[in-house]
Amino acid sequence: MPPRYRYSNAVLILIIINILVFAAGRFLGQRFIAGYMAMIPAVVLQGGWVWTFITYMFVHGGIGHIFFNMFALFIFGTRVEQRMGTSEFLLFYFISGVLAGIFSFAVYVLTGSYYVALMGASGAIYAVQLAYAVFYPDSYIYIWGILPLRTPVAVLGFTALEIISAVVGLNNKVAHFTHLAGFAVAWVYLALRYRVNPWKELTGR
Repeated sequence: MPPRYRYSNAVLILIIINILVFAAGRFLGQRFIAGYMAMIPAVVLQGGWVWTFITYMFVHGGIGHIFFNMFALFIFGTRVEQRMGTSEFLLFYFISGVLAGIFSFAVYVLTGSYYVALMGASGAIYAVQLAYAVFYPDSYIYIWGILPLRTPVAVLGFTALEIISAVVGLNNKVAHFTHLAGFAVAWVYLALRYRVNPWKELTGR
């Protein structure tokens, strides 16, 4: 059962922490921050740095990276937290992010990409986007601020693009498998925890 409902705007706190870490990277050096907080498979294997399965979610590679992630977290995460309650939302957010990181770690090890530095909250945020679409299937988002799309259509479209990108662009810098893992974890979480059928909610079938 989900915990007793309470709402305390954890999304804002998460955004502030991400911004502070990014600012620290600008002050101390991005390579210094990433060296201790990014998830690097070789470092996990050799040094046992398992905490990076959590901390990688708070490190971003540039202004664009953190801006779009935090913008999405604010837009989608606020409503999802209001629907779930703060405790449940944080549980959902970190389970999705950690498991997405672990899945990415397995993919990188299996493909020999031991020195990839996984950074960013995208895995958890893609999970939040799926939850938003499931909880608010009649809502709309605006692509480029102009083109209206029902949120479920947009989320399924993002998923299809991530699958295609993962297949044809395995070695590029975008962690497509992390995004897909976030979707998958959220799908299972919502099905087990909330007893909903995400496919039915997204498609109306």
